Amino acid sequence: MKIGTKAIHAGVQPDPTTGAIMTPIYQTSTYVQAAPGVHKGYEYSRTSNPTRKALEDSLAALENGTYGLCFGSGLAAIDCVLKTLKPGDEVVSGNDIYGGTYRLFTKVFAHFGIKFRFVNMQNLDEVKANMNENTKLLWVETPTNPMLQVIDIEAVTNLVKGSGIKVCVDNTFATPILQRPLDLGADLVMHSATKFLGGHSDVVMGALVTTDDELAEKLYFIQNSSGAVCGPMDSFLVLRGIKTLHVRIKAHCENGEKVAHFLKSHPKVASVRWPGFTDHPNHQIALKQMDGFGGMVTFTLKDDTVEAAHKVLSNTHLFSLAESLGGVESLIGHPASMTHAAIPREERLKVGLMDSTIRLSVGIEDADDLIEDLNKAFAHL
Repeated sequence: MKIGTKAIHAGVQPDPTTGAIMTPIYQTSTYVQAAPGVHKGYEYSRTSNPTRKALEDSLAALENGTYGLCFGSGLAAIDCVLKTLKPGDEVVSGNDIYGGTYRLFTKVFAHFGIKFRFVNMQNLDEVKANMNENTKLLWVETPTNPMLQVIDIEAVTNLVKGSGIKVCVDNTFATPILQRPLDLGADLVMHSATKFLGGHSDVVMGALVTTDDELAEKLYFIQNSSGAVCGPMDSFLVLRGIKTLHVRIKAHCENGEKVAHFLKSHPKVASVRWPGFTDHPNHQIALKQMDGFGGMVTFTLKDDTVEAAHKVLSNTHLFSLAESLGGVESLIGHPASMTHAAIPREERLKVGLMDSTIRLSVGIEDADDLIEDLNKAFAHL
C-alpha cells in the first residue's frame, strides 16, 4: 500500500456499531466490565482509548512500524524515551536541535544523572568519538531545527549496530511522507504531532513509533505509569489531519522550493538553508533518504542584527509571527529569541544560528502571494 493510501486508510476502520466512516470520539474515562478483569480491551482511558488507539495504529503504519504511542505533547514523548534510561547513562545528541529538547535534556534529565553530549552529527567520526560504554541512546533530529542539517540516518545507525545502543530519530520536519527512519535502521521515531501531522495549528500532541518489542513494552509501561497521554478529541483531530497529510506535504514542498529560490536571489539575504539546493552540504543525503525537501526554510540577513530581523518579522502579513510550524498557514519566527532561546548564544553560533536568522514554515497558500509578502517586509530594511 502506497503512503498516500495509508494516510487515509491505515489503522482506521468503520465503526462496527453504526458503520460511521470516521473514527468516533470516545469521550470517556472508563469502561464497564462484565466481571472483574473481563472487558472488551479497554479498562481506563489513561491506559488506552479507542480513538487514541486508532491514531497510534495509523502512525505505526505510516512509519512502517509495529507499535505506536501518543502523548500530550512532543516533549512528553521525548520525556518517555528518556525515562527508559538510568543515572550514569549517556546520550549523544546532535548540536542543532529544537530548543525545548535541549532544555529538557540539560535542565531536567541532566539533574537525574544522565549525561548529554552534543555533537555535529554530520561528522560520523565526531559521533563515534563521543560514544563510550555508558552510551545508551543516540538522539538524531533530521532535518534539524532550525538550520536544516540532514543527518545520514543509515550511517548513524550502522555505527551502533549490534551494540545495544538505541537510535531515536525526531522525524517532525520530514514526516513519514518524506522519510521513514525505521526503514533506515532506527529503533524509534518521535514526532511532534502538533506540527505537520495535525497540520491545522489546533492541537498539541507527541508520538513514538517502534518495531522493537522489548522497547515498546517499556514505553507503554512508562506511558501508562506517567500518564502524559493525549485526549480523544485531540486524537480525532490528528487522525483527521493525517488523511490530508500527503497532499499537504506536496504543497508545502512546492511552495518551500519557490520561496527558497526567491530568498536565495534577494540582495538583502546573506544565506538560505533548504535541503533542495545542490550546494546544501547534505543535499546528496537528502536525495538518498528523503522523498522531498519539505516546506521549512531558514535564512540569515546580510545585516546580521536582531534589529534587522525584527523589522522583517514585524512587517509580514501572510506569514504570521508565531511559535510552532507545520500548519496550512505560513509562519515566521526568530529562533534566537523564540524556539531556541533556551540554547546559549555561543552554542547557537557554532551551528550558524545567527542573531538575524529567521525560520519560515511555508504554508499551502499561493506561493506568489507569500513571496510578495516577504518582498514587502524586506523593503523595511
